[in-house]
Amino acid sequence: MKKNKTISYFKNLSDLILNLDSVKISELASIIKKNQKSKKQIFICGNGGSSANAEHITNDLMLGMNSEKMGYRFLSLNSNSAKLTCIANDLGYEKIFSHQLKIMGDKGDLLIVLSGSGNSKNIVEAIKQARKQKILTFGLIGYDGGLCKKICDKHIHFKSYDMQICEDLQMIVMNQVMKILKISF
Repeated sequence: MKKNKTISYFKNLSDLILNLDSVKISELASIIKKNQKSKKQIFICGNGGSSANAEHITNDLMLGMNSEKMGYRFLSLNSNSAKLTCIANDLGYEKIFSHQLKIMGDKGDLLIVLSGSGNSKNIVEAIKQARKQKILTFGLIGYDGGLCKKICDKHIHFKSYDMQICEDLQMIVMNQVMKILKISF
């Protein structure tokens, strides 16, 4: 029984990997590279496992590109627990990302959101704030895409209702983005 579940998981994941939109993945890499050249900030955020992915992606793209060259200006909005808990306590959990963008974001920056459901209030609020500030939004989202799919400027949608597969695909997409960027760095 366990072997069948494992095989099913791998099959579902591999089917979704093979159907990823390579044009959109290349487009995301191109946007990141453009932001780097114009010295614009790139923000990223997510909840739970997607939060951990945001941290991992930030490390890879800020420091892991090439030790002799400058990495990308990535900032995970998840990275400061004191800041997050202060905003959550004083303004509400739904503002933990949007408030940071309000203070640190500028026109022309990029916000990448990672969401399994596409409906997390704090992610939706971050997208709305980014749009007010003319910050481009790019979502890596699962399930039916939720509200994020409707309000993000651009997105890659993983058609899966399995949170672990959605989180795996976030990392697979961003690892491919990093490979594209390494070639063109």
